[in-house]
Amino acid sequence: MASIASSSLYNALFRRNYTMLGAVFAGAFTFEMWYGSTMDKIWDKNNRGRQWKDIRSKYVEDAEEEE
Repeated sequence: MASIASSSLYNALFRRNYTMLGAVFAGAFTFEMWYGSTMDKIWDKNNRGRQWKDIRSKYVEDAEEEE
């Protein structure tokens, strides 16, 4: 079973250089998107209440309030 899966993977992605290159770039792009969004979520969770987006309302008045 593993032999069939590895053989199909080799024939589909790694047999030709351009398909392997495409698979590597697609995998790197997907990993970067996942990693970036995950780290942003962790950062926001650890710094909740200390970021500008959390405390902006304390320092900036809305345009409607000035009129």
